[in-house]
Amino acid sequence: MSSELLTERIDRTLVLTLSAPETRNALSEEIMAAGVEALNVAESSDEIRAVVITGAGDAFCAGGNLQQLQRNAQLGPEVQTSRLERFHRWIEAIRTFPKPVIAAVETVAAGGGCSLALACDLLVAGRDARFTLAYSRIALSPDGGASWQLMQMLPRPLATELLWLSEPISAERLHQFGLVNRVTDKGRALAEALAMAARLSELAPNALASSKELLNHWPARTLPQQLDAERDSFVDNLHHPNAREGIAAFLEKRPARFR
Repeated sequence: MSSELLTERIDRTLVLTLSAPETRNALSEEIMAAGVEALNVAESSDEIRAVVITGAGDAFCAGGNLQQLQRNAQLGPEVQTSRLERFHRWIEAIRTFPKPVIAAVETVAAGGGCSLALACDLLVAGRDARFTLAYSRIALSPDGGASWQLMQMLPRPLATELLWLSEPISAERLHQFGLVNRVTDKGRALAEALAMAARLSELAPNALASSKELLNHWPARTLPQQLDAERDSFVDNLHHPNAREGIAAFLEKRPARFR
């Protein structure tokens, strides 16, 4: 059964495509390991400014492979623990990756696939896309940081509803909640995500990385601690060559050319 993560470079954007046609791009160990490796390589490349994660064919990701989960349940807890740790390393790699990561979702993002989409910095979805955290339907609890992501973005009663009732949610409704950034016509999510990545690629990468780090750490900080972190980050970026270029370009009314 074929399962792989396809990589493609489009200008300064790295596109990672989940490809497992027989299982609607269900997560596999090969895909998860390749995802971590791809981000490690992209982090050290000055030529890559953004990453887009999408799915092959007509689906983003159907989540875990239930047949594999059934087999794992018969082999003892160590097997699934190891598998989840691989998945969670990919989630952590996305969250700590210093460049923008955008999810482009079509048709379905279920279970771990929904968690993967929510872990990205920005989320673009086709109008017919459906998101479901269907763990409770098969007597499981969430993985991939879904509970953490939902509690960061939504009131607790709403996050609880999404996790307990496991009802498919439209891209439009998640857009109303603020979890989806852009809703596109069917089949246009990748194109919109690439356009967004291209715009982000024109900005100063050091400033974007600093903003992402500030957003990642605010839940664990008091306001004075966050103010201190913002102060240090602002001063560091002010003394970066990109700030000199950005300020000069603004004053001279010309496009900036960031490094």
